[in-house]
Amino acid sequence: MTTEEEAAPAAAQTLSESNVLPSQATGVPRHPTKVGMISLGCAKNLVDAEIMLGSVQRCGMEITSRAQDADVLVINTCAFIDLAKEESIEAILEAHQQRVLNKRANQKLIVSGCMSQRFASELRESLPEVDAFIGLDQVNELGAIIETVLRKHPTSNIQFPTSNAESLTFDVMFDVSAASAASATNDLDLNFVTRRPTYIPDYDTPRFRLTPRHSAYVKIAEGCNHPCSFCVIPQMRGRHRSRAPESVLTEIRELVSEGAREINLISQDTTYYGMDLWPEKAGPRQPVDSTRGPTLAALLREIQKIEGEFWVRLLYTHPAHWSDELIGTIAECDKVARYIDMPLQHIAESMLGRMRRETSRANIEKLIDKLRVGIPGVALRTTLIVGFPGETEAEFETLLNFIERTRFERLGIFKYSQEEGSRAAKMPDQIAAVIKNARYRIAMSIQQQIAHEIAREKAGIDLKLLVDQPHIARSEADAPDVDARIILSKATTVGEFIWRRITGSRGYDLLA
Repeated sequence: MTTEEEAAPAAAQTLSESNVLPSQATGVPRHPTKVGMISLGCAKNLVDAEIMLGSVQRCGMEITSRAQDADVLVINTCAFIDLAKEESIEAILEAHQQRVLNKRANQKLIVSGCMSQRFASELRESLPEVDAFIGLDQVNELGAIIETVLRKHPTSNIQFPTSNAESLTFDVMFDVSAASAASATNDLDLNFVTRRPTYIPDYDTPRFRLTPRHSAYVKIAEGCNHPCSFCVIPQMRGRHRSRAPESVLTEIRELVSEGAREINLISQDTTYYGMDLWPEKAGPRQPVDSTRGPTLAALLREIQKIEGEFWVRLLYTHPAHWSDELIGTIAECDKVARYIDMPLQHIAESMLGRMRRETSRANIEKLIDKLRVGIPGVALRTTLIVGFPGETEAEFETLLNFIERTRFERLGIFKYSQEEGSRAAKMPDQIAAVIKNARYRIAMSIQQQIAHEIAREKAGIDLKLLVDQPHIARSEADAPDVDARIILSKATTVGEFIWRRITGSRGYDLLA
């Protein structure tokens, strides 16, 4: 299943709470500070939001889901593609407008996330109404930063206009000198962003969960080492850095003990997990090999030993690192969902080269065959890009033939976004928007037909389901928020596993 919404950030997650708001006259605490948050973008950004709110609680602040009640409102931004940046800017401007309309002159507005990390200086100039900017290395310090903002900046920047926002452009990574100057002086321009992120959470990092009790995301690594020409994530999130295996396992044990029935493992490149911890450096195409050090396969074998009924889902795997060991481990571990998320981006050999994907068509096609043979019943999800610079009609036809032949259970399509700072942004033969849109519609129409056929084939089959709402559930083949749903005819307890027979389908969704 896919929709055009997949090419945009996920729906905003909203929350809030805080510590103590000083009296402007005396500096004496007036009431518990309430902090609100609007989080945009992917699941990795959502985990960052949970950590930020955890630090807020650690400082004794309250969290409120009503932005209008917040003394401090945080906009956790996304900068993956142009559409994500536009949504982030709109959220910032809307938050500012609402505090004006609600006459919340003292409400502070803080911007965090990938867009803040990458464009803090540009944003500071174009969005003067924002009171402070924090980066990815400061996610576990939000509570302390709020205290600093309230102490150094008792009145908000609400008086500043937003006239510069329409002309905002994102060109290059900013110079961190502004941030260091702000921290070294009493400057009211509070930019806390540092240039190269190195932070990674631990099992005991305080988190305020934004997901339902029965489903959780666990970030097992941060950053990325791949040089994909269309992507700027390594510039924003830094080099790949894995958590220690015991840190991950301790967190999962705690989540399961608290009632989690679904653990979604996430990172920029989940299959590279642990390889940066090896005694000898692993190359960019290194397959998973537990004889050399920590790996995803070894981690999954340890997760399998954790007591309790739950499934663990792999998201954001890279085709370059899959190995027979990893495939065999998934097949042997019944707690690992028969679901593989593996963004491929394209299949034409020439396109994979220009995208710098560090894999080949032959390797991808061989891997898909191995996955389907080695893990019976596996559901494969991928994402593809149309309209990449120089994509010819022949290369696009190759992609369409691949979609038709492979019949992915889940597929998302992105229209190429020209990201400043990426290699692809400077490539010749940029594709016109009208052609990108046409190719997107053609590819999606093919996948829609495939997805509907696969859904109809499920009729009469008994499936194990995880209940999200009284009448809504998901199967192993459905990740939260991005895949299909199973619509239940009878209300059922939320957060529990059930078995139901599929009676039919409705578009992408199944009926039970």
